[in-house]
Amino acid sequence: MGRPAGFFDVEERLAGLSKKGDDLERLAAVVDFEVFRPELERAVPRADRSKGGRPPFDHVLMFKVLILQTQNNLSDERTEFYLRDRLSWMRFLGLGPGDAVPDANTIWTFREALTKAGAIQRLFELFDQQLRSAGYLAMSGQLVDATIVAAPKQRNTRVEKQAIKDGRVPEDWQDKPAKLRQKDRDARWTVKTTKAKPSGEGATPMVDLAIPEFGYQNHISADRRHRLIRRWLVTDAAAHAGARLADLLDPGNTASDVWADTGYRSRKNEDLLRQRMLKSHVHRKKPTSRPMPPRIARANARKSAVRAHIEHVFAEQKARMGLFVRTIGLARATTKIGLANLVHNMRRLTWLERQPTLT
Repeated sequence: MGRPAGFFDVEERLAGLSKKGDDLERLAAVVDFEVFRPELERAVPRADRSKGGRPPFDHVLMFKVLILQTQNNLSDERTEFYLRDRLSWMRFLGLGPGDAVPDANTIWTFREALTKAGAIQRLFELFDQQLRSAGYLAMSGQLVDATIVAAPKQRNTRVEKQAIKDGRVPEDWQDKPAKLRQKDRDARWTVKTTKAKPSGEGATPMVDLAIPEFGYQNHISADRRHRLIRRWLVTDAAAHAGARLADLLDPGNTASDVWADTGYRSRKNEDLLRQRMLKSHVHRKKPTSRPMPPRIARANARKSAVRAHIEHVFAEQKARMGLFVRTIGLARATTKIGLANLVHNMRRLTWLERQPTLT
C-alpha cells in the first residue's frame, strides 16, 4: 500500500501541474475575480447567522465554481464530484484537500439566486469593462450571428403544443405540479435547413436537408479583431434572428463595419444601419428561381472570409465547452448561456494575453 499523501506531496503534485501548463492557473492570473464581488453580494444576500449555523461559502468562490461547471458542461452533482477530486480545481478555488467544498444543492441555490436577481448581464458587463481597461477595445467592426443551443426535447401532444404556443398551461398539467415542473414551456422547435452545394458533372445531385432542433438561441455580437463577445441576448429557438439586430449592435465599437449572414438582410435592418451611420456587410440573398449573379457571389465570398470568424466562437462553446441547456425556462437558460458567453471571453483573454502583438 502507498503511504498517505503529505503537505509537500500535494505541493509537488501542483508544481508538476503548473509545469505542464494549468489553464486554470493562467485564468486566475489574468482575470481579476474580485471585481465581481459587489454584484455577487448584491444578487446573493446572506442569511442572518446570529443564531449560528455553518458559515456560507465565499461569493467569489461560488462564482468560480460556476465558471468551472460552465466550461466543462457538468451537472451540479458532477461538479461537486470534481471539486472533491481535482487538485487543479482546488487550487483555483483557494481550497486545500481537507477543506469543505460546495455540494450540489449549494451550487444550485447560488445559481438560482443569480437567475432571480438577473445578475448575469451585469457580471458580463463588469468583465467587459475589465477587458476594455486592459486595452482590448472594440475598434475593428463587429460580427453578428446566432446559434441554436439544444435543450432536452419535450414530448408533448398536439393539443399541449398549441396551448404552450398560446401562452396557456395545458389543462392536464394544472393538477400535476411534478409534471409541470419538468416541462419547459419557453423553449421552442425550429427547423435548420442545410443548403446543398452544386455537385460536379455526373455526380449524384445533392439535396437540401431540414433538421429539426429544440431549445434556445444565443444571439451575439463579437468584435472583429479580438473575437470577444460584446453584446448578447437569449431567445427561444424559433425567434427570428434578424429582428434582434438593433439589440446586438455595440455602440462602443469605434469602427462602422457590420458583418452578418443573409438572415439579417432586410430593408428595416439596412435602414437601421444607415441611421446609426454603420456600413453594412450583410450577405445578399440569392434571387428567387434565378442563379446568383457572379458579382454578388464574389462579394458574399469576401464577406464570408470575415464573418466566418464568429463561427469559431460558437465552435468553442459547443465543441470544447459542450454547451447544452439542462435547466427549465428562459430565465435559467439565459443564466446558463450568459455564463457560457462570459467564460468564452475569459478563456479568450488568457489566449490573447499570450499573443502580445494582438493587444
